[in-house]
Amino acid sequence: MNDTVTLIDTALPRTTRPGLSIVVPVYRGAATVGRLVDALSDLDPEGGLEVVLVNDGSPDNSAEVCRDLLATARIPVLYIEHARNYGEHNAVMTGLRHVSGDYIITMDDDLQNPPEEVVKLYDHARKGNWDVVYTRYAVKQHEGWRNLGSRFANHVADQLLDKPKGLYLSSFRCMSAMVVAAVTRYSGPYPYVDGLIMQVTQRIDSIEVRHLPRLEGRSNYTLVRLVRLWLNLATSFSLAPLRLAIFAGLAMSVLGAIGAVATIGEALFMHNTPSGWASTMTVLLLVGGVQSMILGVLGEYVGRTFLSANGKPQGTVREILRSSDRL
Repeated sequence: MNDTVTLIDTALPRTTRPGLSIVVPVYRGAATVGRLVDALSDLDPEGGLEVVLVNDGSPDNSAEVCRDLLATARIPVLYIEHARNYGEHNAVMTGLRHVSGDYIITMDDDLQNPPEEVVKLYDHARKGNWDVVYTRYAVKQHEGWRNLGSRFANHVADQLLDKPKGLYLSSFRCMSAMVVAAVTRYSGPYPYVDGLIMQVTQRIDSIEVRHLPRLEGRSNYTLVRLVRLWLNLATSFSLAPLRLAIFAGLAMSVLGAIGAVATIGEALFMHNTPSGWASTMTVLLLVGGVQSMILGVLGEYVGRTFLSANGKPQGTVREILRSSDRL
């Protein structure tokens, strides 16, 4: 079953639609997702809530754990299984296409975001009439290299995205149904949820919440995954890398012109100088490096365009199951 429908189910009667939907991408989360759903079951947000679990091709027994939750959970649970691993943002997009709440919160499955902060985030968005509310942390309980990577990604986002300066882009965020409906119109294979949000609205706020140490295992974000995420940010929602390549080419043209003038001057006025091997090699290396960088940037854009044109899926859904406590 291919996930091609882009809908927010606002046709549901008000009495059956929850006020809040919570989307949780699940990957290697077998040890924690049950505890997360159990903790969310204790919450009492206005209008009620539902939980949407998206198993993004997890290699552990997350699928069995999630299916068991359908029978035991005390709140409505929708389980969606991807046919393979597509990445966190792709999983979030699949979940967003199947929510029905007036507001939607996305959060990880590792319990580093305390479930009790959910109502605080939801109430802040609802009462303040914000389209999107992000969370920020006084102290992040990630490893040092991960925190450094997050700061770098947010600095890049400040330069490339039309977002409020200094806004921390957290995966623990709350969005209105209007924003979700607009975001899920994107069908390309390389979604970056925050970039899509910035294209929809500027009515954005943030609140501070707690961030807890990871209870089980290690972060699913390796250095390679972080680089891929940065490439999605840099190439899917901005022409800045191409413009940077243009400026690099112009700079090297200027340096080349200066080098040509210097070479002519050397030949005319300094007849006893060496042949200029060192300066020639320096120019060749500089020009070759910049050309390689420009070709790499162009290749990334062309490759992504090619894959998009050939219909690379954003996510393929294997099955969708709903708990017996039907909305």
